[in-house]
Amino acid sequence: MKRLLSAVLLCFLATSCGDGTSVKTSVAAPVGKSASPNGPPLQLVLLGTGTPIPETASSGPAAAIIAGDQALLVDAGAGVVRRAQAAYERGISALRPDALGIIFLTHLHSDHTLGLPDVLFTPWIIGRRGGVDVFGPQGTRTMVDHLLAAWQQDIHVRETAESQESVASSVRVHEIREGIVYSRNGVTVRAFRVSHGDFPHAFGFRFDSGRDEIVISGDTAPDDRIARMCDGCDILLHEVYCEQGFRKGPPDWQKYHAAFHTSGVQLARIAMEARPGKLVLTHLLRFGCTDAMLQDEVTAGYDGEVVLGHDLDVVTIDSASVIR
Repeated sequence: MKRLLSAVLLCFLATSCGDGTSVKTSVAAPVGKSASPNGPPLQLVLLGTGTPIPETASSGPAAAIIAGDQALLVDAGAGVVRRAQAAYERGISALRPDALGIIFLTHLHSDHTLGLPDVLFTPWIIGRRGGVDVFGPQGTRTMVDHLLAAWQQDIHVRETAESQESVASSVRVHEIREGIVYSRNGVTVRAFRVSHGDFPHAFGFRFDSGRDEIVISGDTAPDDRIARMCDGCDILLHEVYCEQGFRKGPPDWQKYHAAFHTSGVQLARIAMEARPGKLVLTHLLRFGCTDAMLQDEVTAGYDGEVVLGHDLDVVTIDSASVIR
């Protein structure tokens, strides 16, 4: 049985009016279910489980929360739209590329945003209707503006010779703070800050349909806020690195990764506090370890279900294992 938090949500929400203005939120206790208990079931699709390291089997960091017929993307690593197409061909109809219209960015590191122009332009080129909403930290507006400027020649040709609708007017940017950043179609999304070294603005997200909850850590060092935000959630998707391989690196390299990321040993302690129904590992920094070694680091200190993520895994709330 899922644990319910007794804290009362106190929040002030000012949402965008669709004109690209910022979404500003503040929240005293961003916990507990807030959507209808009859909301849609949630699924997690891993579109990219990689890192900046160009591994052929792992695209850049990206995931999708599937809620009924809508897909909510989280991050946009390299290859994100082609991974969405592959998932669509495997039967995830919500990930049809021309339907991709909502994306949440945990932070603006390049490996999490290299696929952002792909999300902006590819669905537009093939007939997206209704535009795209980009929810991200401070700096997202500037990034999107520069991407539109960088592809201005392409945009001009497509909007004139090919009669495409204006892509600039169809991109709506919402710069977020902590708290509720999205609440539509039975799904509420809360952003919460995480500790990603000296990166200025880094968030995790909690997706809540009233019946199911999925928490995504984003890139983070160990942070108590993740366990509090999950607190018995159905799925916790968390980044991880292999501590055995990490220990073999030079001191400066170890200092950097310890400040920015979470080891398997540390994640086990977080999971013991968070107690998710499924703990899913992503952003896999192996540092020479095998997948078995990395997973064993977590299971040595945590007795719940642990899934080492692979691209195109589908993780459902009720299934005994992922769908590959």
